[in-house]
Amino acid sequence: MPAVHPLSPVASSLSYPLPRAASRLALAALLAVASTQALAAEPRTAWYVQGGVAEDAQSLTVGMSRDWRWEKQYRYGHISGQWQGEVGRWHSDSENSTQVGLSPALRWRPNGWSDGWFVEGGIGVNVIFPKYDTKKKEFSTTFNFGDHIALGKRFGASDQHEWSLRFQHFSNARIKRPNPGENFLQFRYTHRL
Repeated sequence: MPAVHPLSPVASSLSYPLPRAASRLALAALLAVASTQALAAEPRTAWYVQGGVAEDAQSLTVGMSRDWRWEKQYRYGHISGQWQGEVGRWHSDSENSTQVGLSPALRWRPNGWSDGWFVEGGIGVNVIFPKYDTKKKEFSTTFNFGDHIALGKRFGASDQHEWSLRFQHFSNARIKRPNPGENFLQFRYTHRL
């Protein structure tokens, strides 16, 4: 008679979506922990407005960000981070939705790039209600992850202005199907206080 591992019923009941969702949550937790480590300059608060387009929708978003008290200079550039909270309105061909999100984001300013340029990436949690539904796509959950990557530039006398071109993907990480996801190309203007 073959030996049965005591956790085999538990392991066999886990499906593929759980490890993917867990890895996204682990990355978000890692970003949150990093935000509490090394001290940096006094954090700045900012507000932003962004517009976006997707295959089946357009979005208009307003939000606020707060710099972390953490930054680090590495051999290849400067790393810092911030929290971003936002409320957006998605207009689609069939039903409009409201998106509320909170994301930690890391910023990298590579050595050798002109002053002000940065690359940003982050993964956060979002609630989209009512569930996003268009003629081509239907989300199965109101809870979704939003991951983004951006290229931007700060400018102005004290770097108080900023623009960024962003790519953002929303999906539920296969928590429930269908999970078609939606991709937005966004332009953001930020004013730092």
